[in-house]
Amino acid sequence: MNRTSAARLATAVLLAAGTATALSVPAHAAPAAPHAGSAADTESYPAELLQAVERDLGLSADQARVRLANDARSGDVENQARGVLGDAFAGAWIDSATGRMTVGVTDAAKADAARAAGADVKVFPHSHRKLTDAKAALDTLSAPASITGWRVDDASNTVVVEVNRITRDAAADSFLATASSLSPAVRVVEVAESPTTLYDTRGGDAFYMGGRCSVGFSVTAGGYVTAGHCGRVGTVTQGYNRVTSGSFAGSSFPGNDYAWVRTNSSWTSRPWVNRYNGTNVVVKGSSVAANGATICRSGSTTGWRCGTVQAKNQTVNYGSSGIVYGLTRTTACAEPGDSGGSWVAGTGFGQAQGVTSGGSGNCSSGGTTFFQPVNEILGAYGLRLVIG
Repeated sequence: MNRTSAARLATAVLLAAGTATALSVPAHAAPAAPHAGSAADTESYPAELLQAVERDLGLSADQARVRLANDARSGDVENQARGVLGDAFAGAWIDSATGRMTVGVTDAAKADAARAAGADVKVFPHSHRKLTDAKAALDTLSAPASITGWRVDDASNTVVVEVNRITRDAAADSFLATASSLSPAVRVVEVAESPTTLYDTRGGDAFYMGGRCSVGFSVTAGGYVTAGHCGRVGTVTQGYNRVTSGSFAGSSFPGNDYAWVRTNSSWTSRPWVNRYNGTNVVVKGSSVAANGATICRSGSTTGWRCGTVQAKNQTVNYGSSGIVYGLTRTTACAEPGDSGGSWVAGTGFGQAQGVTSGGSGNCSSGGTTFFQPVNEILGAYGLRLVIG
C-alpha cells in the first residue's frame, strides 16, 4: 500500500496479502513479529494448578496438595541417593501409586543408604549408567519412520524402543534387531500412533493460503475464524511457520466476510491474541463494545493497533469484489495481510469483537478499517470461542 496521505483510498479495499484484491503483496512477505506464543505468556494461579492436578491425575484436593509437596522434595531426595549409591544407582522416579520418590539400586547391600535419603527402594539388574550408555548407542542409529522413539524407563529398568504397530515393516524389524543386540536392557513396545510436531493457533498470527492473512480467534472445534475473502471452502492453509495447518471448512464472501479454518492435530487452539510485544491478550468472551469505545486489533503485517468504534452495521462496497453488509467501522489502521485478524475490547481487551475485513488508508497516514463481528461468525457455523 502506498504510505503517503495522497494515496488514501476513496473506497474501502480488502486487506488480504497475496490474494486477488487491490492491496495484494507477495505471499513471502514476513509477519511483523515472530510467533512467540507459549503457556508462560498467560497468567497462572495456585488454585488453577491444584484444579488441573486434581482433574488430570484423578486426585482429591488433599491428595493433590500432598503430591505437589512430595514432588517439590523429590529432586533433593534423588540427588542424595545418587551421592550415596554411586555406580549402584539404577534410576529414580515418583511412584504413581504412592506419590513417593523411588530409587533403583543394583546392590541390595546399599538399599538402606537409599532409604536413609528418604526414598523407597527397588533392586534392579542394570545400573543407570548402563541404561544411558545403551540409549546413547541407539542415538547413533538411523531409524525408519515407524520407529517412533526410544528412552530410558527408570521404573522398568529398561531402554524402551517404541514402534508403530500399524506401519511396522521390515526396516523397523531390522532396527529392532540391531537395538536388541546392543543391550539386554532393550525392550520393544508397540504403539498405535506416531508423534507429530505441535504448534499453537493464536489470534493475529499469520497464516498462508497462496497469499497471507491473519488468524482471528481460536474455536473449540479445532481451528479459528478469519475473513471469508482469504479463502474458499477446501483451500489448504499453512501456519505462521509455513507448516501445513488445515483447510477452510466454511467461507462466505461477498455479502458476508467470514470464514472458519479447521486445523489438523498438529495445531492446538489457544485463547490468545498476539499483542506483538512478547505478550498475549487472553480472550474471556465476546461482549460487544459500544460505539465510541476503544478497540484494538492484531494482524500479521502491522501488529497491534488501536482506535475507536465509529459505527456498526455498515454496508461496505468493495467495488469489483462485491458488497459486504453488517460490518463495524473503526478508526484503527490496517494494511494488506492484516485481513482476518483479531479485534478485541473491554477490560484487559479480553472481549473478542470481530475479524478484519478491509478499509482505506494505511498505518503511516492513518485510515479507516472495518471488521466482521465475531458473534455472527460463531452463530453461522455453530462455533464457540476458546476462552481463558
